[in-house]
Amino acid sequence: MEQQHQLTNCSTWSTAPKLHHLLLQNPQRIAFSKARRQKPNQKKKSLNWRMRRFGNEAPVLVVKASNGGAGTDVVETAVVDRPKLRRFQVSQGHPSPFGATTRDGGVNFAVYSANAVSVTLCLITLSDLEEDKVTEQLSLDPLTNKTGNVWHVFLKGDFKDTLYGYKFEGKFSPEEGLYYDSSKIVLDPYAKAVIRRGEYGKLSPDGNCWPQMAGTVPSFDDEFDWEGDLPLKYPQKDLIIYEIHVRGFTRHESSMAELPGTYHGLVEKLDHLKELGINCIELMPCHEFNELEYFGYNSVLGDYKVNFWGYSTVNYFSPMIRYSSAGIRNCGHDAINEVKFLIKEAHKRGIEVIMDVVFNHTAEGNENGPILSFRGTDNSIYYMLAPKGEFYNYSGCGNTFNCNHPVVRQFIVDCLRYWVTEMHVDGFRFDLASIMTRGSSLWDATNAYGVPIEGDLLTTGTPLANPPLVDMISNDPILHGVKLIAEAWDSGGLYQVGMFPHWGIWSEWNGKYRDTVRQFIKGTDGFSGALAECLCGSPNLYQEGGRRPWNSINFVCAHDGFTLADLVTYNNKHNLANGEDNNDGESHNNCWNCGQEGEFASISVKKLRKRQMRNFFVCLMVSQGVPMIYMGDEYGHTKGGNNNTYCHDNYINYFRWDKKEESSLDFFRFCCLMTKFRQECESLGLNDFPTAERLQWHGHAPGVPDWSETSRFVAFTLTDSVKRELYIAFNASHLPATITLPERPGYRWDPLVDTSKPAPFDFLSSDLPGRDIAVKQYAHFLDANLYPMLSYSSIILFLSPVDDP
Repeated sequence: MEQQHQLTNCSTWSTAPKLHHLLLQNPQRIAFSKARRQKPNQKKKSLNWRMRRFGNEAPVLVVKASNGGAGTDVVETAVVDRPKLRRFQVSQGHPSPFGATTRDGGVNFAVYSANAVSVTLCLITLSDLEEDKVTEQLSLDPLTNKTGNVWHVFLKGDFKDTLYGYKFEGKFSPEEGLYYDSSKIVLDPYAKAVIRRGEYGKLSPDGNCWPQMAGTVPSFDDEFDWEGDLPLKYPQKDLIIYEIHVRGFTRHESSMAELPGTYHGLVEKLDHLKELGINCIELMPCHEFNELEYFGYNSVLGDYKVNFWGYSTVNYFSPMIRYSSAGIRNCGHDAINEVKFLIKEAHKRGIEVIMDVVFNHTAEGNENGPILSFRGTDNSIYYMLAPKGEFYNYSGCGNTFNCNHPVVRQFIVDCLRYWVTEMHVDGFRFDLASIMTRGSSLWDATNAYGVPIEGDLLTTGTPLANPPLVDMISNDPILHGVKLIAEAWDSGGLYQVGMFPHWGIWSEWNGKYRDTVRQFIKGTDGFSGALAECLCGSPNLYQEGGRRPWNSINFVCAHDGFTLADLVTYNNKHNLANGEDNNDGESHNNCWNCGQEGEFASISVKKLRKRQMRNFFVCLMVSQGVPMIYMGDEYGHTKGGNNNTYCHDNYINYFRWDKKEESSLDFFRFCCLMTKFRQECESLGLNDFPTAERLQWHGHAPGVPDWSETSRFVAFTLTDSVKRELYIAFNASHLPATITLPERPGYRWDPLVDTSKPAPFDFLSSDLPGRDIAVKQYAHFLDANLYPMLSYSSIILFLSPVDDP
C-alpha cells in the first residue's frame, strides 16, 4: 500500500531538492522528472508523497517511487497546479457513494467515467447559471482524485445557492461510441435535482429550449418532517390503481386549485381519489424531463406542442422541478420536499404511490441529440451501441439504455433505492420494460456471471432468460418488498406479456386483457372463452409460471390510446390536432362508436355508449387481478378521438372538474359504487386463481356455458364469504336474452347492478331513494328464477335469505 505524507518539513523537502527549487521558481508550472538511485541491500518500496492545497495554499506535489529493476528505484515526481477556489477547501475525496453527498462537514463529489482522460468539476451559482457562466472550476488530478474509473473530490466551504456539473475531456469519436466534448457542462447522472428553468413551458430569456442545466449541491440543512410516515404495504391483490398526470390533474381552471398543475395541487384533490375508492396512484413520469423538447408552433390549435407525457428522462434522481410550486427556489430543495409532502399526504389518506419510470431510453436521443448527461459522461457505457457506434433503437425514441451493463444496472438499482428510502414511494411501473431483459452492448457471460459459457454468442439486444438487472432488482433487500410492474413489451417487437422474467414478484400491464375485453364488450365473435380467462385473472398467462392473479394489472384504457368515453364514441383515431396529418398513434384500437362517429349522435346511440362504458367498468371491477383506471375515465373524459395526446398542454389532457360534477349523479356515482363493491367482496380480490369449488360457469341456463365461436354471453356464480354468492353476467349480443338463474333453496337472487338501466337505477345501492320500488319491478321475473337482459348489458345479483312465512 502506498504511504502518503504532506510536505511540511525540511526532511521531506530534501527528498526532492530539484523539485523544491522548481516550486520556488515557478509554482504554476507542471513539471515531471525521473531520477535513478542505487539502493543496495534495501527492500524495494513504493512511496507516494502528496501535498494538498486548501484554498490558496501551495500546489500539489506528487512523488512516486517504484521498482525500476536491476536493484534501482525510479522516482517520479510531479507538480500539479490546481485552480484556486475562493470559497472551498479541497481534498482527495472518496469514490463512493456516487453523486454529491454531504459528509464530514463538506460535500463529496464522485462520478463514474471509464473513458474520460480528464474531468473538471464546475461550481455555478444560480445567478451565473442564468448567464451561462461557470463560477469556479476544479480540474481533478487523475493521480489523487481517481480510483479505478471513479473521479472524486471533497470540498468544504459555503455552498449556498451553488450548483454543479462536470466537463469531461476525451475522444469525440462517434464510430467508437465516444462523445466527449470539454466545452459542454454535463449533468451528474446522480444529481438529486436539475436546475435551470423554473416555470413550466417558459423558454429561457434567449429563447433556448435547452439552456445550460446544473445539479443541486446537497445541504446539511435538508430536512423534512415525515411525521412518522411508513409504507402502507397493502397486499397487491387489494389495490385499485389510478393512472394520473400530475400537471393535467389540476391544471384546468375548473379545478379551483390554489396551486394548479403542481404536486401541491394534486394534494388538494386527493380526497376525490379517496371518494372514488382509489388506494394507489401511478404517477406518469415525474423524473426531470424537458417539456420543451418538441417545442414548436401547432397551426392546427394555434398553440405550441410540448412533451406533456414526460416519457423522455433527463435525470432519474431528480423530480420534475416544474411540477412543483417552488420551482428552482432554494436550488430545488423545496421542490424535492414538495414531492415528499405529496407522498406523505397520500399515505395519510391510505393511498400508495407508484412511479412510472422510463429506464428504456433518455432525452439524449440518437447521434443527432443533445449532450446532456449520460452521453457526455460515458456514452459507450450508458447506451446500447452497434459495433460502429450506431444507437440501437428498441425504444422507438432514438436510443436504448444499456440496462444490463454492470455499471448501468447498478445505477438503476441505486436510483430505485433512493426513491424508496428517501422519497418513500411504494413501487414502480417500468415503461417498455422488455428492454431491461435485452443483452447489453459488448455482452458476454463473464460480465454477468463471472465466467464464460461455452458457445455463448449472444449479440447486443438478445432477450435474456435471466437478465441481470431484473435479477438484481428482484433480489435487492430494499426493493424486494415494493410493487414492481412491467410494461412487458418494447418498440423492437419483444412482447413478453405472461412471459416477463418475474422471480415471483413482478406484475405486468396485461395488454392481452385490454384487447380481449374490448373485443368481447363491443360484440366480436370468438372471445367468450378468452373473456372467461380474463375474469379469472388470466391463469393462461400467469398460473404455469407460478404467479398469482394479482400479477396481472388489468386495464381497459391508459394514457396511451383512447379514453373510455372515446372508445365507445369513435371507430377511428382523430389525431389532426397533433399536426402530423393523422399519421401518428395506433390505428387498431378495438373500438366501436355504437353506430355513429363522434360526439354528436342520436339519443339512442348516446344511451348505448353510456351502457357500454358501464359494461367495461363492471368487467374491470369483477375480474381477478388488479384493476387500473385512467385519469378522467370516471366521469367520461373525452380527447375528441385523439389517441396520442403526448404533445398537448391544454384542455385535451386536463382533468375537467366541471364535467366530473356534471357526472356526479351518473357515471361517476356508478364508478364509486363499483369500486366500493369490489372492496367489500372477499371473492373479487383473490390471492389465487378461482377453482370449481368457488366459481361455476353458466349460459342462458344454469351450468351450461356456451364457449362456441358465436357466443357473446358469459355468466358465472362466485361464492363470497361476505355476500354469500354473486351472479355476474355479460350479454354482448345485439339481441336481448332472458336467462335462467341457478336455484338456491332458501335464498333468492336480489338485483344490484344492471347497466341497461338509467342512473341512478343502474346500481341499486342500499341508500337509493325508491330502491324498494325498483326491486319490485324485477319481482315477477325473480320469483320465476329468471332475469331479462337487454343487448349490450351486464348484471350483478347477490343472494339474500328468503323471509320466513
